[in-house]
Amino acid sequence: MEIKQNHKSLEYELIIEKINRALEEDSIDLFRSEFLELHPYDQANIFINLPKEIRLQIYTYLSPDEMSEIIEHFELENVGEIITEMNPRFAAQIFDELSTDDAVDIMNTLERNQIASYLTLMNREEAREIKNLLHYEERTAGSIMTTEYVVVNQNMTIRQAMLHLREKAPDAETIYYVFVTDDDKRLVGVISLRDLIISEEEWIVSDIMSERVVYASAGDDQESIAKLMRDYDFLALPVVDFKKHLLGIITVDDILDVMDEEASDDYSKLAAVTDMDRNDLSAVDAAKKRLPWLIILLFLGMITASLIGQFEQTIEQVALLAVFIPLIAGMAGNTGTQALAVTVRGIATGDAMSEGVLKRLLRESLTGFITGITCGAVIILIVVVWQGVDQIFLGLVVGISIMASLIVATIAGAFLPLLMHKIKIDPAVASGPFITTINDIISVIIYFGLATMFMEYLS
Repeated sequence: MEIKQNHKSLEYELIIEKINRALEEDSIDLFRSEFLELHPYDQANIFINLPKEIRLQIYTYLSPDEMSEIIEHFELENVGEIITEMNPRFAAQIFDELSTDDAVDIMNTLERNQIASYLTLMNREEAREIKNLLHYEERTAGSIMTTEYVVVNQNMTIRQAMLHLREKAPDAETIYYVFVTDDDKRLVGVISLRDLIISEEEWIVSDIMSERVVYASAGDDQESIAKLMRDYDFLALPVVDFKKHLLGIITVDDILDVMDEEASDDYSKLAAVTDMDRNDLSAVDAAKKRLPWLIILLFLGMITASLIGQFEQTIEQVALLAVFIPLIAGMAGNTGTQALAVTVRGIATGDAMSEGVLKRLLRESLTGFITGITCGAVIILIVVVWQGVDQIFLGLVVGISIMASLIVATIAGAFLPLLMHKIKIDPAVASGPFITTINDIISVIIYFGLATMFMEYLS
């Protein structure tokens, strides 16, 4: 089976052809000379599209260290299958080479008996560090931090610190920040690599370090960590325990993964879908994920249907009213979803809280009023042109209903996620389908309530 070509350059196509030939001829030297010239991201794209029998062949061509660089570029949901098809000892050696946080992320996708097996086969020190991180709750600072960082004592000279940095740098995740601890291993400062380089060798670390260190606690939520690193433009953030002992660091590449994960999670909730980013689900599994939400929405939709049934007599007298039900409900759902999306985004960035709840609700109310007035006026004009001047009261009922529905829907779309955030529930749960269904109910009540009130004019 040939490798898929995802790039357009002639040079890349030639490399792919040579790799295919090397695999067919079982030529290790040719394969290594061409394959290892590629960036690990390209290697991962090639590798993941190969059939299992070819992947098993490649495992004999590459070292655990080379394979670990490829695995770092896999999507997390694909890694479990790849790891479990390897020889367990080879897989354990790969875990030894991976950065601790990446190894923990992968192990969290495996069964407990598999984790125990790999930890038993691993280097004892590496296994111990991974075990420590596996104890932290998922989506917390502790679960995404790495223990591979450079730390120096505050009493060291700059010369001693530089010698220590040279010794530890090969295994460190990043060396741009060097964290400083006291004799009790408590975090007391940070030095940039630049400051270390330009300082005199006989100076003491404590004299040049910055004592204003921003840090995270091991139990902090990963989304709050992402905001913190974004706001301060950090490349790395230290993680401490309740006594301020340095436990590890979170690097910017980990935060990019977190931001992607959180964005995907929020988008899934807004669509009332779980595991939206998984492409390996069968049709049956995908249906199982979606059905619970759809069943809930079905029952909510029955409320709308029963409300319309309550106004059956009104519809019988003026059948034309039924024509505008989808229009009014749809407009209310759309504007509510818009307000919801803007508010959820504001909560995620922190803008909603800094602006103030009342100010945001007032602004959304004004927005709903302006859009409601405009859309109401337009629909009145349309009804008059379409049905004639004698149906002006029908136009007014529809127009006023749209205006009121848009105002209420906008306020509801803004208020609901703010309320959920206040009571510590993920505001994205106030998903688009839910807010749409709620606004359907509100708009139906407003529309038929007004129609019933002005029935004598409509008839």
